[in-house]
Amino acid sequence: MRIADLYAAGGDPVLSLEFFTPKNDAGRSALFRAIERLAAIEPGFVSITCGAAGTTRERTADLAIEIQREHGLTAMAHLVCTGTTQTELDETLRHMRDNGIENILALRGDPPKGVSDWTPVEGGFRHANELAEFVRARFSLGIGGACYPEKHHEAPSLEADIANLKRKVDAGAEFLITQLFFDNEKYWRFVDLVRAEGIEVPIVPGIMPVLSLTNLQRIASLSPGTTIPETLEGSLREAGDDDDASLQAGVDFAAAQCRALLHKGAPGIHFYTLNRSKATLRTVAQL
Repeated sequence: MRIADLYAAGGDPVLSLEFFTPKNDAGRSALFRAIERLAAIEPGFVSITCGAAGTTRERTADLAIEIQREHGLTAMAHLVCTGTTQTELDETLRHMRDNGIENILALRGDPPKGVSDWTPVEGGFRHANELAEFVRARFSLGIGGACYPEKHHEAPSLEADIANLKRKVDAGAEFLITQLFFDNEKYWRFVDLVRAEGIEVPIVPGIMPVLSLTNLQRIASLSPGTTIPETLEGSLREAGDDDDASLQAGVDFAAAQCRALLHKGAPGIHFYTLNRSKATLRTVAQL
C-alpha cells in the first residue's frame, strides 16, 4: 500500500513507527521483540532508517523487506544521497520494488561520522529533491520526505528551508514527516507557513517519548535548534536516577503533546521508537 493513500483515506489518524537497523545479533533480537509488541497498536506503516553515510543501504532494504514479509506491516525504507551513486540507488530501488516494498523516504542524509561538511559522491545527488525526482521518473513508488518545524540547522532561515521543501514536494514527495519537536505551537506555525507556499501534502508530526534526562540531552546535541521545554527537563531532573519515573515523565509529556496534535487535526503521529516498545506503548495507551 502506498502510504500517501493512508492519509488520503480520511479515516482515523495514522500511527506509524520508526526503527533503525541493528548493529549486531543482540540488537536484532531486541528490534524484533519491539516490533512484535508494537504490532498491538496496528501501525499504518513502519520506517527503517539508513546509516548517515549510506553504509546500511543494503541492510535497510533487506530489513524493510523482512519486516513487511514476516510481520505483515507496510514498510518504508529510508534512502539517502550520502555516499551513494545513482547506479547504486537504482540497484537498491529495483531490489526493493521486486520484493514488494512500495514506499521510500527520500533524504539527503547526514555527513559521515567525523566529517563536518556534507559533500556528494561522484555520480550521486546533492539534494533530496534530486533523489525524489530520480525515484519518481523510474519507479512507481510512494515517496515521502523530511521537514523541520524549527528549520534544518544548515538552512540560513526557515523561509529558505521551506523554499527547499517546496522543491522536494514538486519533485515527488507525497507526504512529509517532521523532525522531532516538543513545542506544538512551532509545528502549527510551520504548517501555516508551508500551506501559504502552496504545499498541500500531509505533514506528519514526528514524536519521541523521552526516556531520560540523558536521552533528552543527546537529542539536544543531535538536533541543533530543537526547543527543549523547561517543564519536560524539570520533570526528568526531578525523577533523578529512577528509570521508571523518568520514562513515565517522558511518556506523560509525549501523550499530552500527541493528544493536542490529534485534537487539532494532525494527520497522525510518527513515533521515533529507538527500537524499544515500552515508551511508545505507554504513550499510545494514554491516547
